[in-house]
Amino acid sequence: MMKRPFPTGMLELDRTRQAPLYRQIYERFRAAIEQGMLRPGDRLASARSLAGELGVARATVEAAYGQLAGEGYFVARGQAGTVVSPHLAQRRPVRAGRVSAKAPAGAPPGAAEVPLPFQLGIPALDAFPRKLWSRLAARRMRSMSAADMFYGDPSGYGPLREAIAAYLLVSRGVACRPAQVFVTAGYRASLALVSHALLQRGDTVWIEDPGFPPTREVLRSAGHRSVPVPVDEEGIVVAQGTRRAAKARMAIVTPSHQAPLGFSMSMARRLQLLDWASKAKAWIVEDDYDGEYRYAGHPLPALKSLDTHERVLYAGSFSKVLYPGLALGYVVVPEPLVERCAETARIGSNGCPQLMQAIVSDFLKEGHFSRHIKKMRLLYARRRATLAAELLRVFGEHVRIDLRRGGMHLIARLDGLGNDDMLAGRAQQAGLNCQALSLRSIGAGGAQGLLMGFTNIASAAEARRLVARLRAALG
Repeated sequence: MMKRPFPTGMLELDRTRQAPLYRQIYERFRAAIEQGMLRPGDRLASARSLAGELGVARATVEAAYGQLAGEGYFVARGQAGTVVSPHLAQRRPVRAGRVSAKAPAGAPPGAAEVPLPFQLGIPALDAFPRKLWSRLAARRMRSMSAADMFYGDPSGYGPLREAIAAYLLVSRGVACRPAQVFVTAGYRASLALVSHALLQRGDTVWIEDPGFPPTREVLRSAGHRSVPVPVDEEGIVVAQGTRRAAKARMAIVTPSHQAPLGFSMSMARRLQLLDWASKAKAWIVEDDYDGEYRYAGHPLPALKSLDTHERVLYAGSFSKVLYPGLALGYVVVPEPLVERCAETARIGSNGCPQLMQAIVSDFLKEGHFSRHIKKMRLLYARRRATLAAELLRVFGEHVRIDLRRGGMHLIARLDGLGNDDMLAGRAQQAGLNCQALSLRSIGAGGAQGLLMGFTNIASAAEARRLVARLRAALG
């Protein structure tokens, strides 16, 4: 049961109004419940405490509580206090406007407590091993010492860095020492770390077009110049990059599963990119955001595994494979950059919460992580096939579906129904968080399509219900 902070607006009563003070208190509590600021089961301040905050008699607050209880809004539980009735229908907080079609992938809209249908970049929350995770967390809490309560290493918790290095060697072909692994608060933090360590203000960076919007946002905030480079079925077009900015200091790519088109970078293109970086003395950031999820054949080796000239920095995230609330990621840097990145991490951060890092470390070292990935790979393949089949059944000849070999979303190309930005807006008004593919392109005229996450569609029945809702929204 949760006790929420008292709404600030409740602390100001209008004593010039004719309405009695108890009535004002009653009205504001009822409004807070109806607007979702207070929710079923929330525990409330005691009458004595609230009367002191408001500067009114205790009997005034008790009169308001009594009326709210009489109408079914509140339930008195003796020494446990007063709570908002658990039997009230759950109400969402009011949010103005539709979900922005330009919202970054993986960023939940507004303050939603659960992902909206078709949300991108969110793993299957219903399939997360909560009981196992709770046991690992409880074990860590019981053994917590005074040292565990102090600041940890800004570069990351030692055992977790060891576990990540061991996992990457086996699963992604990335050979590195634990000292090369830096634990961060996620992809944005990883990119901020390496850009501060390696770039100077005004430096030029290649980014994929279409691409992942937060990449450009992080670079812009750090004062760097992004140069969009087209992507084709083999990945980033290196020849175009060299024509547009041959002396760029960095390239940021998603070679395993291009975001958002889903293509895997060919071996020829990988070698071409590595050759450019070596000759230009530039850096490559490999964003391997969902490389574990491949549904045909084995996961591709990382670009980093081909790096013989120490030019590639490999960025991974636990948000896509465990749950986003962890806010944990990591970046593997070349050996010559370890000291420079460690100093940047020390200056810029106190590090991530050590307790959470320890739990993730246990999850990896005890083999739970690898088993979880294997389970999710099979589950996502089924959920993707289910959604694709339902889209084809409902939209028929009006839809073409891009199913690549991996990833956590599909692209539905809808013909004859309007441009994708308009369709995404209609879907979002209906509470379906489809995203417009065209808005991932830097310039105008980007490819059309709806980006749709499938990982949290738990059943065929749910897929039918959601696609029917989408069909109704699109008209």
